[in-house]
Amino acid sequence: MLSAMHNTNRIIRGYLQPAFLICAAVLVLSGIVMPKPVKKEQLPLKKSLDLLNEKALAPYKVVKKTEIQNQEVLESLGTRDYIQWLLEDTDADVDSTVHKCQLFITYYDLPDRVPHVPEECYTGGGHQKLTSDSVTFKIDNNGIVEKIPATYLVFASTNSNYWGMDTKFPVLYLFNVNESYANSREEARFALNKNIFSKYSYFSKVEWKFFSIRFNKPVYPSKEEAIAASQKLLSVILPILEREHWPIGKKENTLEEEIN
Repeated sequence: MLSAMHNTNRIIRGYLQPAFLICAAVLVLSGIVMPKPVKKEQLPLKKSLDLLNEKALAPYKVVKKTEIQNQEVLESLGTRDYIQWLLEDTDADVDSTVHKCQLFITYYDLPDRVPHVPEECYTGGGHQKLTSDSVTFKIDNNGIVEKIPATYLVFASTNSNYWGMDTKFPVLYLFNVNESYANSREEARFALNKNIFSKYSYFSKVEWKFFSIRFNKPVYPSKEEAIAASQKLLSVILPILEREHWPIGKKENTLEEEIN
């Protein structure tokens, strides 16, 4: 009995130590002062991606628009705000490996996750990822030069082509998250988590792939060719998306202004 009472008294004294009391007070105050995350509201595009100004894409010409017919694929995509367009660079030679570009843009107005990155989509489709590199583009938007991070990937087809060799092709992508850019799903999630006290949040993924058709077969660019062509493409498409389609952050809904 005396031993039990001694242990109880020792435990109580431990709880009364200044360090413990300070930590407990901080936790209590944090629970009182820290506001709860704000429930998100939908933040639609300023203008549908389908209405993207094709003439403003020059020197790129839209030659084909594809819609996802498979409902399971569409449901797994998590949004109906998307475009899949095949572009041709009218400045490039027909035989150029960057003459054609498959452009895929998706938008999420109430994001709770970041689905569908090429690393998963292509490997899930039977391709092997060979390399993954971070790249940075410098985009001049009305005299303001912005550094845009992106990811450069190389995949290999598991099916041999006509000549008995595997086909390797590059794919690039980036995210726009609440008016900032990210080059991976992890970075996009981090940007979304920083915005938990705002009523509005969104992200959009821009994905593209260059190629050419020779003798009825696709031919793909080198890394240097793909990077140079991407710099040109993004210099055209990103300013349009920022100006006409992606939302502008609603500062009146930030935590700071709600507190004030």
